[in-house]
Amino acid sequence: MASSSVSSMPELNQTGSENWDSLQPGEPLRWAALLILLVIIPTIGGNILVILAVSLERKLQNATNFFLMSLAVADLLVGLLVMPIALVTVLFHSSWPLADFLCPIWLFLDVLFSTASIMHLCAISLDRYIAIKKPIQHSQFKSRAKALAKIALVWLISIGIAIPIPIKGLQVFDHPNNITFNNNHTCLLSPEGFGDFKVYGSLTAFFIPLTIMMIIYLLTIQVLRKKAYLLRSRAARPSISTVFHQELPVVSSPEKAVIANGIKRDRTLHPVTRDEIPLRRMSTIGKRSMQNLSNEQRASKVLGIVFMLFVVMWCPFFITNVTSVLCQGCNSNLVEHLLDIFQWVGYVSSGINPLVYTLFNRTFRQAFRRYITCNYRRVRTPKMQRRGRISFRSSVTENSKRFMKHGMKNGISPVSYQSPLRRRPTHLQNSANITLDTLLLTDNEDCKPDEHVSHV
Repeated sequence: MASSSVSSMPELNQTGSENWDSLQPGEPLRWAALLILLVIIPTIGGNILVILAVSLERKLQNATNFFLMSLAVADLLVGLLVMPIALVTVLFHSSWPLADFLCPIWLFLDVLFSTASIMHLCAISLDRYIAIKKPIQHSQFKSRAKALAKIALVWLISIGIAIPIPIKGLQVFDHPNNITFNNNHTCLLSPEGFGDFKVYGSLTAFFIPLTIMMIIYLLTIQVLRKKAYLLRSRAARPSISTVFHQELPVVSSPEKAVIANGIKRDRTLHPVTRDEIPLRRMSTIGKRSMQNLSNEQRASKVLGIVFMLFVVMWCPFFITNVTSVLCQGCNSNLVEHLLDIFQWVGYVSSGINPLVYTLFNRTFRQAFRRYITCNYRRVRTPKMQRRGRISFRSSVTENSKRFMKHGMKNGISPVSYQSPLRRRPTHLQNSANITLDTLLLTDNEDCKPDEHVSHV
């Protein structure tokens, strides 16, 4: 948000080379301008990369990332419309060098985008908490249209908070020493005209959303810990294995064995004890649940870092902003200079968010790397075959039908079965037990099937 600073310099409408020379930036200001440019350029470039990543990468197209993209739009507009003008005022010793009617508009944009940033973070925190606490109810409002409606509501709230500035400021912008200019022609929200707005606006735009975010984030951590405890408790319990044991006469002579593909081959059977049959427990569902929980925890950590950085960088400004109105006996020059410093610290937060995504999200990192090299093609992720969706229950059913169809041929000859889900060379079971091999293929991070074997 815009702040004020006091500087003794002539007004811009005065003529003469001496006055113009006094407006030229000195050596310290040139270095300050260079430092500010190092903030503006990454802010613009980084947020453009975030917008491109969410727009082009299907992996990133979810409700939370749509909010992050809208947040990147707000940060991008700060870098395009607010920070460059603030840089110009720094070069001109805090004097407003543009047309007077643009001052209330610039202040409005400054307050709007700063408010929109924290409102987006508040909405993201609330959305993620509902998604974790009540996933079924949240899934009913997970469409892109509903996410965009929530984003539009966030922007409307932000506009409603900031709209008094242009309404009130444009009415008196041409008056000398009006509510948006001081004696030094500095564009600011003067305590005389906007004192109440600075207090209540800070409460509405920062302190109340900050309190809501802190409560929601603590509740989210509590829910995630509870889910992790329940999943670990279930994982510690014995898994259910489908095991059937049937004693058959021992056969140790060559037999004609019928296998799943209908071809008869000679096999020699040897007795094997029951203990030699391997059993593999089915834990895929538990693994997937733990993976989803891990993803939720990692995403919450990233958002928590973004949230903490925003608080650390904007809290000094808003505290000082309220103090400038409530503390009448404070040194006004000191408060105004602190506001100038804390204002730029707050602007830096608009450029830090893309850095956080890059460090903690591999998909964002890979997308940024490709976009920097002007490669905007979508990466096609390898898709699992349809059989990856076949459940264990259906596999047992299909194998049981095949057993009933082919297994009773030629009396009760030992029959070796192969899963109907795949074809592979199989060996006839070397025991009096009949083994039924079934598969459960599930998606995982590396797109490899997890295999589970049940024995009959």
